[in-house]
Amino acid sequence: MSLRFEAIKHVSHDRTNEPEVKSQKITAIFGESVFNIKTAREFLSDEAYKSLINSIKGSKKIERNVAGQIATGIRAWAETKGVTHFTHWFQPLTGSTAEKHDSFFTLKSDGTAIEEFDGAALIQQEPDASSFPSGGLRATFEARGYTAWDPSSPPFIIEIGNGKTLCVPTIFVSYTGESLDYKAPLMKATEALNKAAVTVCNLFDKNVNKVTPTLGWEQEYFVIDEALVNARPDLVQCGRTVFGAAPAKGQQLEDHYFGSIPERVYAFMRDYENESYKLGIPLRTRHNEVAPAQFECAPIFEEVNIAVDHNILLMDVMTRVAKRHHLVVLLHEKPFAGINGSGKHNNWSLATDTGVNLLAPGKTPKTNLMFLTFFVNTIKAVHDYADILRASIASASNDFRLGANEAPPAIISVFVGEYLTKVLNDVESRVGTKFDEQDEAILKLDLHRSIPELLMDNTDRNRTSPFAFTGNKFEFRAVGSTANCGHPMTILNTIVADTLNKFAAEVEALIEKGDKKEIAIMQVIQKYIVSSKKILFEGDGYSEEWHKEAEKRGLPNLKTTPIALDAMITEKAKKLFKENNIYSHSELEARYEIELEKYIKKVQIEARIMGDLATNHIIPSALKYQNELLKNVSLLREAALPEKLYKGQLALLKDVSTHIQQVYDNVDAMVEERKVANNITNSRDKAIAYEAKVKAQYFDKIRYHVDKLEQLVDDELWTLPKYRELLFLR
Repeated sequence: MSLRFEAIKHVSHDRTNEPEVKSQKITAIFGESVFNIKTAREFLSDEAYKSLINSIKGSKKIERNVAGQIATGIRAWAETKGVTHFTHWFQPLTGSTAEKHDSFFTLKSDGTAIEEFDGAALIQQEPDASSFPSGGLRATFEARGYTAWDPSSPPFIIEIGNGKTLCVPTIFVSYTGESLDYKAPLMKATEALNKAAVTVCNLFDKNVNKVTPTLGWEQEYFVIDEALVNARPDLVQCGRTVFGAAPAKGQQLEDHYFGSIPERVYAFMRDYENESYKLGIPLRTRHNEVAPAQFECAPIFEEVNIAVDHNILLMDVMTRVAKRHHLVVLLHEKPFAGINGSGKHNNWSLATDTGVNLLAPGKTPKTNLMFLTFFVNTIKAVHDYADILRASIASASNDFRLGANEAPPAIISVFVGEYLTKVLNDVESRVGTKFDEQDEAILKLDLHRSIPELLMDNTDRNRTSPFAFTGNKFEFRAVGSTANCGHPMTILNTIVADTLNKFAAEVEALIEKGDKKEIAIMQVIQKYIVSSKKILFEGDGYSEEWHKEAEKRGLPNLKTTPIALDAMITEKAKKLFKENNIYSHSELEARYEIELEKYIKKVQIEARIMGDLATNHIIPSALKYQNELLKNVSLLREAALPEKLYKGQLALLKDVSTHIQQVYDNVDAMVEERKVANNITNSRDKAIAYEAKVKAQYFDKIRYHVDKLEQLVDDELWTLPKYRELLFLR
């Protein structure tokens, strides 16, 4: 029996040995594995506690002598939980997390064994940096790198089996100071945005001292039986199926979306949610997504740095918990052809320390004008830096999803809805009109009269827009499901910070010329509306008409990762990141090289898997069936039957033989193109060659013939689990 049928048999077996998930009150377990402020109050001295709070809320550095007190308190708490080891938990540019475990155990000079965790170990560690992506910043023999504690993200305890490890969230930098992770640039961009936003807020309210970007991500994923996945080498190695004919029933009946959650998946969901709650991840929503076997979860909004940490942590938790249920979570953007892929919608907003959401229209003219200021500045930022924002979500896996009829296109546009479109048009229509103090109608900007307070219920949603306003936030829908959303949030925070800085400077210049503050603000807002209006689009982003219209407007349509990444190293990008103190030129170049290298390697791996499956699975199965057909036809001829009585068998034999030969020929040709690409030394040229000469030229072509064979060959001979089994058996 083939592995495929063994897997199908396994799916059908009695699952009484699968873990029982007990219902628990969320508030009773929430944050129990996190060294949060409440826990800190219990385990720290007054001095250590105040220092930690000042660091978290005021971004003040913690003195090393106080860090020792904090470390002692954290260890004392962790030991009450049964923890024996600790690690600096960081996010290198691999796209996943990294950790090196050390025990609290140590020996004194006299040989006495003790448990110890000092301030130095809390603040800084030295992992080997030579094997992490550095984009040329570090040579292999230059191994030194540092992880440094991020006090704003609380330590937590991860449970793996019966073991427990204290995880300290950190940044990761090279010996020479360049950032080698996603967290450090995000924290810089968050602070840049805070400073710029406070300056603009103070035009309206002098009491605002801090502005915090918030993030509420939505994580889509597939859940497949473990045995079926293990029988598919492409899923094991690539996270997606490189071959697979469409089943008779896919998602066309639209019966999975928001449907009843399958019992086995429901148990898995409850299990990973419980683990997430212990880690302080505030999950709120779970439901079936559009495609069969696809699901989604979403949390309550959090400060962006914490939200990013929680998302990358959740993906790890989901993957581990799934194994307990003999399931596999697929986070790839496009695991299956012909049905929807997965994204990670990033819902982004700005909150002040006075309790105001800057992207929520207020009830007074002053707060409405403040809302319009931040609303228009965000649109202007997306317009001016659309290419860089597109580059932030570029990856080999997301290329399969963007532009398909389930995800936004690669063209960056902004959807704001009918009501706010009217407001922007009303302001724009006054081009050339001089504002004066009596012009109350426009200066008061009584948005609440034309826009209902419950704006989110009166603004339609546009699922085809990559960047949509949804009532009191912007939803960046184009982020891929496997992505560390720290990178696109770094870019978004940076471009908005840059735009707000320019806005403040222009308003100040008009005030110095004698304009009243409100009039100066309106004049710059009007200017920004006019200059960025071409980025606004309310229609169907999937349509061919929009692609033509976008081209007329001059909007970039960067369809593939190697081309999209060019935006990262333009003079415009270098100036943007340098002036806002996010990336040096060398750091930006390094990230560009790393992303190109990741693209090349992922396409290369998929090409190898295609060759492996074709050679070791597809062709052997097809040849067996071809031989059976040949024997059948030979016997019929020996029986002297008229050919018209077995012309169906002859046609089938011809089709099978043709597709076998096409698979042979195209796999061989693809291998030759890979050899040519591998000899290219320039990273960009090599990535383009892999995209245009390997992926675009052969992936779909080989798949077409393999999928045809799947539909022709005897089902008993086909060794790979089919879509109908992968998507519907659980």
